[in-house]
Amino acid sequence: MESDNQMLEEVMVVAYGTAKKSAFTGSAAVLKSEEIGKIQTSNAMSTLAGKAAGVQLSTASGQPGVSSPSIRIRGISSINAGNTPLIILDGSPFDGDMNSINTQDIESMTVLKDAASNALYGARGANGVIMITTKQGQKGDARVTLDAKWGVNSRATKTYNTINDPAQYYEVYYTGLKNMFMANGNGAAQAHYLANQNLCANNSYGLWYNVFNVPAGQAMIGSNGKLNPNATIGNLVNYNGQEYLLTPDDWLDAAYKNSLRQEYNVTISSGNQKSSFYSSFGYLKNEGIVDNSDYTRFVGRLKADYQVKDWLKVGANASFTHYDMNSFVSGGDGDGSSVSSGNIFAAATQVAPIYPLFIRDKNGNVLIDANGNTMYDYGDGGNAGLERPVFGKSNALSDAILNTYATDGNTINGTAFAEISFLKDFKFTTTNSVYVDESRLTTVTNPYYGSYASSNGILGKTHSRRYSVNYQQLLNYVKINRIT
Repeated sequence: MESDNQMLEEVMVVAYGTAKKSAFTGSAAVLKSEEIGKIQTSNAMSTLAGKAAGVQLSTASGQPGVSSPSIRIRGISSINAGNTPLIILDGSPFDGDMNSINTQDIESMTVLKDAASNALYGARGANGVIMITTKQGQKGDARVTLDAKWGVNSRATKTYNTINDPAQYYEVYYTGLKNMFMANGNGAAQAHYLANQNLCANNSYGLWYNVFNVPAGQAMIGSNGKLNPNATIGNLVNYNGQEYLLTPDDWLDAAYKNSLRQEYNVTISSGNQKSSFYSSFGYLKNEGIVDNSDYTRFVGRLKADYQVKDWLKVGANASFTHYDMNSFVSGGDGDGSSVSSGNIFAAATQVAPIYPLFIRDKNGNVLIDANGNTMYDYGDGGNAGLERPVFGKSNALSDAILNTYATDGNTINGTAFAEISFLKDFKFTTTNSVYVDESRLTTVTNPYYGSYASSNGILGKTHSRRYSVNYQQLLNYVKINRIT
């Protein structure tokens, strides 16, 4: 029972419709549009991070638009079965790409954590339910809103404490070689000599590359284990009649960059006693922090409803999204010793500070090949005939620039509903939705460098289409006695 004089309370969306927050006995967390709009993300699920107690999110990749975060509401409830919560978009189950939903179109997100999530969806809601409600037109004059956001993406993680000084790296490696030779029965003087001989040698012991110019007849590392004070950075090497300058590069600095994120949204909304109208158009351009990594999205939404008769209300909600995405291949284009050889993050953080990133002429100028491409050191003999013992036959930064891993696609999500009231206390609601997601993947490995150069590059084309429909019929009976 309720009184006509009862103050208005906040209404929240639940599995079986709506409920007043004070009367709802289940466990739920509600995120409103005001909070959602403050978060800069291309994926609607990411807005829940740190906003809903007990909700855990983890993302395997930070590339823009690549994937949705993994969500756990009740922890890991099964080892073999799925643990992903059920997503409900405007009353219909949604299993599409969350990147296709414009966060600026969301009115609220409700996370149902307990048995209330099973009230309508049964076993499908066993891992919890996330209910997304999009905005609709409000009563009053038409409103036109323009929203523009600019931001900067940058690498936020700190680098582990590693040896970044080439001299120190050679000294540490020398110490390891000397101890090995002494363990094999050599005296200290002989072990010192053998360690210097093998330090930059082209064998299984050596590092191959020497980026220091050491005066003729002098050892690179002294008997005290320190770099020869007469050694200078930058080693000129003659190979097959051509001179190359070997000098170390900062792979981390070259791998990462600051990039721009820009988003624009235009909305038009209106409403009266009988109808409401909402339309929006959004554009998002989100560049990654490495080369060849970005996500572009165009999304439009049209939502309207009309009270045809006192007993009949109809409405429709349709959205269209087109996206283009470039991303780098995360591994596998090396000598086969490690799947991370083509991963720019692994290579930049793990490669020793003595290895050049570029191939340079005798004057230190980075070489440009006949095709106009910057020549990177792949550790395959192209730089003064030297082969890199780690991440051999690969250069993740060059691959990220020259190789192509591009996806473009379109998604259409449409929902139509009708509410029929009869016999005073009954209301029948039919909600029918369709979702189509098609994507095309183009992969091209460059024909110039790396493992696939001998194949003159490889081209791959993949097309996929997902199609789903949902028909939902709901009969409500509500009996209210009012006290006057």
